[in-house]
Amino acid sequence: MECVKPSFQSIASADRLVNFLICGTQKGGTSALAVYLNEHPEISMANVKEVHFFDSEVYFQNKRPDYSQYHSYFRLNESAGMIGEATPIYMYWYNAPRRIWEYNPNMKLIVLLRNPIERAYSHWNMERSRNRDELSFWDAIQNEEKRCREALPYQHRVYSYMDRGFYSEQLRRLWSYFPEDQVHILKTGFLRHQPETALQEVCDFLNVSRFHDVEAKDVHSRPYMSRMGDKEKDYLKTRFEYEILALERFLGWDCTDWLNA
Repeated sequence: MECVKPSFQSIASADRLVNFLICGTQKGGTSALAVYLNEHPEISMANVKEVHFFDSEVYFQNKRPDYSQYHSYFRLNESAGMIGEATPIYMYWYNAPRRIWEYNPNMKLIVLLRNPIERAYSHWNMERSRNRDELSFWDAIQNEEKRCREALPYQHRVYSYMDRGFYSEQLRRLWSYFPEDQVHILKTGFLRHQPETALQEVCDFLNVSRFHDVEAKDVHSRPYMSRMGDKEKDYLKTRFEYEILALERFLGWDCTDWLNA
């Protein structure tokens, strides 16, 4: 892929809209995908990871939000046909799909799905390392529903370790606003272990040229304080078994490894 020094302008001056989002899932490899795509000359990414526009109640206090605040996060590469950002909570946040559709009904959405059992533990490990949760993982998942009520009528941004892993409801919410051909779903492990093939699919979905000679990236991975215990793992397998089987049915995936990990 030939690298050409780009020139930049604002989205507003170019009369353009953001036209793709990496919208899920948290701890699913969205940072790595954003870094890959940021290197593509036909793509302009936001100048920050996780803009948090469509999940912000502040921006949507009025009937019509001020999209100029959203557009301020982008400096448009004039050679780019695609403009995007990565905020993985969008898929999880109830109001986000409708807000995204109201902004751009032609938006393309990229979703990475990780084994929800591993995702929950990774999420807790991140919050624990940030000193945002003092509970053990076992106590955190046992008390999750009670703790998450603190955020009602919204979802809890910190303690939603298990809740974020029920992907089928979140996907149905996306599909209620966007046709399936505007939503590209891939496994986190696919991007991690076969990055070039996974990125070829993403580039085809975005209608941009393919990457070549991709070097695997390890972005924002955190060492675990300890391994997940068997008690916690068995409990989460019980909680997620039917969810994983449902995903297999309507995505046509084989997720046996998720339950046997």
